[in-house]
Amino acid sequence: MYRKAELAPSPPSNFELPFEGRLSEDNRWVKMAQLIAWSEFEEDYAENFPTEMGAPAKSFRIALGALIIKEKLGISDIETVEQIRENPYLQYFIGQSTYSNEPPFDPSLLVHFRQRISANLIKKVNERMVEKMCETTPKPPEKKKDSDAKNESTNQGKLIVDATCAPADISYPTDLGLLNLASPHRSLSPTTLVI
Repeated sequence: MYRKAELAPSPPSNFELPFEGRLSEDNRWVKMAQLIAWSEFEEDYAENFPTEMGAPAKSFRIALGALIIKEKLGISDIETVEQIRENPYLQYFIGQSTYSNEPPFDPSLLVHFRQRISANLIKKVNERMVEKMCETTPKPPEKKKDSDAKNESTNQGKLIVDATCAPADISYPTDLGLLNLASPHRSLSPTTLVI
């Protein structure tokens, strides 16, 4: 059974911490939570629960948020739940409104989350995130073509593309002639080794 979350996304300033602090708006998890259109894809997720029987399922935000955390941090299912339990930013990311020291769900539920969220749904979420990011990110001003033509540099050297080609005047580190050139006794012949 799936119950649609009726709560509107709350700003990070409303997240209740036990130590009277505030979540930073510049945190990467806060920024990512604002980019994802959680409610837009909740109905696609709810289609996995056709009956009204059974225990209520975790919300789409908890399911997708936990999977994103797991993949972004590259950790196991058990460690994902522990990280969420310990970190208020991760708790905000999965949609909690207050900090809790209790695990939000059992680590075995991540298996069900992976089964219920299809690759097609993840693709839609990613596309929507990119669209929203492009809308909110200011575009840099375009340069005029006339100024680009003036700034072009002329050819200033030779490019050797083949890795087997090298100029012949380069000494290799194993060349004994380098040792003699570095020696204080420069009057010796180039083939004489000074030790």
